[in-house]
Amino acid sequence: MKSRFGVLAIVAIFSFIAAASWIGCGVKSPPVPPQAARPQRILDLHAVSVKGGIKLTWGRPTTYEMGGKMRNLGYFAIMRSEGNGVFNEIGEVPVTDQARFQQQQSFSYIDSGATMGQSYAYQIVSYTQDNYRSMPSNPVNIERTVPRPPPNPENFVIPTPTPLPLP
Repeated sequence: MKSRFGVLAIVAIFSFIAAASWIGCGVKSPPVPPQAARPQRILDLHAVSVKGGIKLTWGRPTTYEMGGKMRNLGYFAIMRSEGNGVFNEIGEVPVTDQARFQQQQSFSYIDSGATMGQSYAYQIVSYTQDNYRSMPSNPVNIERTVPRPPPNPENFVIPTPTPLPLP
């Protein structure tokens, strides 16, 4: 009786191992190199001094670094450096429209902690939902200044064209 139980146990173990190896461990494709899952680098970062601070604007990365349409953009990290110092993260901009048909194409962030008269450098880093990190964007240097006021409608003069002399 004991030998029959031992044989059944061994058969059950081998059957389990055979079934597990046939089904697999869940990995159905080869590993992906980090470049294939990393968002493309942002190259259109712009900065302007506004009333509330420094406004940064940039476009949405649409592909991965090695090509392929990106659908899992997670968030942007805003990096700032004072003078020629080290870049530190000062904020994040979440991306919440991954499942939408029409996605947001440009993003902005206002650095309200910028001090008047101080020079700063900014970069943006994109992250996927799986935390793959892009290369830092193009750096932008700007000094926080008082923005120019909009034209006053009371004294705004529209230039009038001068007529050309007739021949």
